[in-house]
Amino acid sequence: MPKDLIEIKSMLDGRVGEEIIVTVQMGRKKKRERRGTLAETYRSIFIVDLDEEDNVDRVSFSYRDILTNAVQIEF
Repeated sequence: MPKDLIEIKSMLDGRVGEEIIVTVQMGRKKKRERRGTLAETYRSIFIVDLDEEDNVDRVSFSYRDILTNAVQIEF
C-alpha cells in the first residue's frame, strides 16, 4: 500500500487509460463498487469514466481517499 500522496499519484499516472475498479466505503459496513476507466490525473484528484451501467458518467476522487482507505482501487 502506498505510504504518501506522491507515491499514489505516480502509481496512477502510469495507469491512465486502464480499466479500474473503485470500491467506496459508504459508512458502517456499506460499500459501493464502481467500474470504469482511469481517465485523468491531476494535482490532487483523479477522474474515472464509469461504464454505462451507472447514471453518472464521471466521478472524481482524491488521492487522500486512497491514503485513508475511504476508497480502494484495483486494476
